[in-house]
Amino acid sequence: MSVKHLRLYMNNPTADGVDGTEISSEDDTLPLSVKLNATIAESKAIKVAVRCDSGYLVDGDTSIYFEGTNSSKWKVAADDSYADAATALSMAQWANTLTLANVAATNKIFWVRASSTQGENPLNDRTVKLVAEGLVAAVN
Repeated sequence: MSVKHLRLYMNNPTADGVDGTEISSEDDTLPLSVKLNATIAESKAIKVAVRCDSGYLVDGDTSIYFEGTNSSKWKVAADDSYADAATALSMAQWANTLTLANVAATNKIFWVRASSTQGENPLNDRTVKLVAEGLVAAVN
C-alpha cells in the first residue's frame, strides 16, 4: 500500500467494526482473491473494508481504485447496507474509482467486483493491486 497506517480487510467485515482479515500486507501473503469460471462471463462481488490503525485518520478523502495489467476487470462501489454479495452485485453503482470520506479507526465498507469474459484462459493473475490512498494523520 502506498500509505502507512491505512489498511484493507475482507472476510465479511462489519461497518464501524474492527474485524475482518487484513489484505494489505506488504508481502502480498494475504491477497484479495476471487475464483471465476473462465468458460462463462461471470462476476462476483466481495465486501471489503478500509480503516486506519488506532490513533490515525485520513485527513480528507480516501480514493479506492485498481491498478495493473487486468485492472479493467475490477470495479468498486460504495456500500448501501447491502444484505449480501448478490444484492451488491445487482444493485451497486460500479465504477473505476471510489471516493470515501471519514475513514478513521473503524471499518468503512465498500464492495469490489471481479469479472471474467466468456472463453478467456484460466489465469492466476497477481498483477492487479487494490489501492487505498489518502493522507493519513495522527488523531490530535
